[in-house]
Amino acid sequence: MAHDKETLMEKIVSLSKRKGFIYQGSEIYGGLAGTWDYGPLGLALKNTIKSLWWKRFVDSREDMYGVDAAILMNQNVWKASGHVGGFSDPLVDDLVTKKRYRADHLLEDAGINPLGMTPAQMDALIKEKKVKSPDGNPLGEVRQFNMMFKTHVGALQDETSISYLRPETAQGMFVNFKNIIDSFHPTLPFGMAQIGKAFRNEIAPRDFNFRSREFEQMEIEYFVDPRSEEGVMKVFDELYTEQLAFLNDLGLPQSKVHTLEVPAADRAHYSKRSVDTEFDFPFGKKELLGLAYRTDYDLKAHIEASGVDLSYFDEATKQRFVPHCIEPTFGVDRLVLAVLSNAYTEDALGGETRTYLAFSPKISPVLAAVFPLLKNKPQLIEEARKVYSTLRKEFGARISFDDNGNIGKRYRRQDEIGTPYCITVDFDTVEKGAGVTVRNRDTGTQERIPVDELVNFLKKALG
Repeated sequence: MAHDKETLMEKIVSLSKRKGFIYQGSEIYGGLAGTWDYGPLGLALKNTIKSLWWKRFVDSREDMYGVDAAILMNQNVWKASGHVGGFSDPLVDDLVTKKRYRADHLLEDAGINPLGMTPAQMDALIKEKKVKSPDGNPLGEVRQFNMMFKTHVGALQDETSISYLRPETAQGMFVNFKNIIDSFHPTLPFGMAQIGKAFRNEIAPRDFNFRSREFEQMEIEYFVDPRSEEGVMKVFDELYTEQLAFLNDLGLPQSKVHTLEVPAADRAHYSKRSVDTEFDFPFGKKELLGLAYRTDYDLKAHIEASGVDLSYFDEATKQRFVPHCIEPTFGVDRLVLAVLSNAYTEDALGGETRTYLAFSPKISPVLAAVFPLLKNKPQLIEEARKVYSTLRKEFGARISFDDNGNIGKRYRRQDEIGTPYCITVDFDTVEKGAGVTVRNRDTGTQERIPVDELVNFLKKALG
């Protein structure tokens, strides 16, 4: 069923709140822009995405080392990395309302591509094209705004106590490079992987949880031997292939996934090559994943600032050098939104319009719901509880029990949260040992399956 893009986004936001996926942060106090709270189903979806990522990129490999670095770091980390001096966005004020906006976003909304532009160039273009604020008012001068949240560590608040909420997880891995070398003595190539929160004081958070002030990243810093450029590019391409394979794990269709080879003028200053993976969100084609060849920029910056040797010694050639780094990065919240928006479906079933989330069984928060046909028949309840307990032992919280309302309402309720299978215990189950009925979410069709085959049936669905 076709949707107006804005209407579709409103429906996804509404369903997310109504069914316990994502809530507005601090909602009872009017909310706090750019913050979102995950409810039980949203948290389950998020954790499944993280678990699949960790399994693919860490557990199934011998060359990856997991870390969990602190959110608060010595301020010199951010000075060395360039964040204190240069981590900023172009800010512009509405001269009437005094509201602040991202200049690049206003240019995008006016149909102008601002990639690679300096603040001065944006300012000139805004004046030339007479770009107005969303309220239709004239705009002030474009200036840079540092997006890091500043705080102080300890009882005193002076220049020496300054720290920041990390704007990315990457630097926590770079500063632990020597620790991994000393503890595990890995041979190149090898990677460090981390899942964690990051914080950016976005001027204009928007598009639900796509652009927010507190978010979660899954990142890898993969260190390679720079002496073979061909070898470096081979690893780069392999990591990009793995990124696309991961999106397939999540059930995201190739038709909605796009590759953007970022031109030199638009790359970050540290990147020698960057490839973005974009996705067709309801509000347009936007970046979902990133892959950057950061060279030795970060390690050399920390060597210079800290005075600590972060080089690598090659035992085979007896040479010492600073490795180069390739960084695949994944935004957890954007992946959640991509999965939600891709899964949102409206169709007609049984003569009625229904809404359902067509999650892949691999990632659905609830894999199966167990029903007694009637809630006032003790023998049905008892048998349904037995089935539920058996499946719960195997699949944990991804199995739910539901006896509230008639069977049709239960089906619709489970469809709306994306449950692939509904398992019903009826009188044939308890009186004839005829198994249970299993209803398929997408087609509405049912089949009868012996109780002792349910575990294997669901395992097969998980692949």
